[in-house]
Amino acid sequence: MLFAVAFGAIATLPAQAVFAQHKIDSLPKKIGNKTASIAVKGASTLTDKTYKGKEGPNGQPVYIDKKDRKFIVNDKGKKIYLKPSQIHDKKE
Repeated sequence: MLFAVAFGAIATLPAQAVFAQHKIDSLPKKIGNKTASIAVKGASTLTDKTYKGKEGPNGQPVYIDKKDRKFIVNDKGKKIYLKPSQIHDKKE
């Protein structure tokens, strides 16, 4: 009985370490994605036009670039270009 308890305790320690390491590894990625998203949105606000009165599929602001392409910025900071059917009037 004592052997089983000791073995169970020893077996769970590496699993906890792996879980903790995964949690630590994913934190910089989340911070990096948020930073990239904020940077791209800020740059888009300054260099591109904001499509007034319109929003993206999930309520995101829509930007218009120099080539008159409409896009939103996702959570990872990537520009996602939209089809006209994906843009709708802002809900109040």
